[in-house]
Amino acid sequence: MNNVASHRASLWFLAITLLSFLAASTAPTPLYHLYQDQLHFSPAVLTLIFAVYAFSLLAALLTVGSLSDHLGRRPVIFTAVLLNGLAMLLFIYADSVAWLIGARVLQGFATGMATAVLSATLLDTDRQHGPLINSVAPLLGMAIGGMGCGLLAEYAPAPLQLTYWLLLILFAVQGAYVWRLPEHVTRQGGAWASLRPTLHVPVQARSTLWRILPLNTATWALGGFYASLAPSLVRTATGSTSNLIGGATVAALTVTGALMIFTMRNRPATQALRLGTLLLPLGLGLILFGVHSASLSLFFLGTLVAGCGFGSGFLGAVRSVVPLALPHERAGMMSAYYVLSYLAFCLPALLAGHLTRSYGLLATTDGYGAVLIVLALGAAVLSLRAPAVKVCSAP
Repeated sequence: MNNVASHRASLWFLAITLLSFLAASTAPTPLYHLYQDQLHFSPAVLTLIFAVYAFSLLAALLTVGSLSDHLGRRPVIFTAVLLNGLAMLLFIYADSVAWLIGARVLQGFATGMATAVLSATLLDTDRQHGPLINSVAPLLGMAIGGMGCGLLAEYAPAPLQLTYWLLLILFAVQGAYVWRLPEHVTRQGGAWASLRPTLHVPVQARSTLWRILPLNTATWALGGFYASLAPSLVRTATGSTSNLIGGATVAALTVTGALMIFTMRNRPATQALRLGTLLLPLGLGLILFGVHSASLSLFFLGTLVAGCGFGSGFLGAVRSVVPLALPHERAGMMSAYYVLSYLAFCLPALLAGHLTRSYGLLATTDGYGAVLIVLALGAAVLSLRAPAVKVCSAP
């Protein structure tokens, strides 16, 4: 029974820690308009602050993403937690755009390091529930971070500091507990060599990864837009000034995504992928219609539908590629997957932020949505022509 209890405790700790990192990543989203009012920066600077997080995360995935395969899981998890705690301190004392950028850079690197190692450790700990937690926890974390911070900003004192103090305390507790986890990886040589920027995609997973790429790109690009420009879009289209809008938009997308993942958890990966190719463009169409009709309810209805496509597409992608990696390839496989995903997360949103200078936010949103619809529909056509994705059990 002690072994069972220890196993459950480890699984809960890993899930909550992964959730915490992603919650911290969206915590600034409801605060962006407050930062803009206080520091007087443009939407283009806002997307820069958002994008440096994703670029730093990518740098971590490309360099230290496989480090835990050589040094062990626990020291890498501890280092990631420590770095994210330092990022929270930078947010607490941020009084300029430079401080915000510095906080996001450090947070991005910590999250990239944590994403790869926690995902691999979850698969080490529980091969049955690990893939499901890897899919659900990031989306729930993003929802909790966005909505929780929005609520604190609306109703609690010190809106630009309180959320980060609470997260700092949480990371301190996690840093102390991590050494109680069992270690699943034996130390081996090659740690320094693993730091060379590279993508570790197992040969047996490459064709599947390319097949899911169009839908995965559309899915993460939508998430990047919601984490950066969607709150400003809602305010522009509807005139709402509530602090809850930023968190509610992120939460609506990610909570429905998480619920869809849970609902589809026992369905074949190919079915989840094909459902994503249908629901994502439908939701995007409703979102654009809601923006042009200045209808907040229609905007959120579209967000809920797109969130279902987001969740099913994400689940189908993860369940298609992750089980194809061998145990010593898991951290590298997760790093490669998240590199491609976060490129889609940040680059389109950064481009959109710059296009708003010339075309405005509404016109930029129309073009952004149209491109994602084309990607999703293109993925639907490819899924009908391609052979079914075979999901293998991890050895």
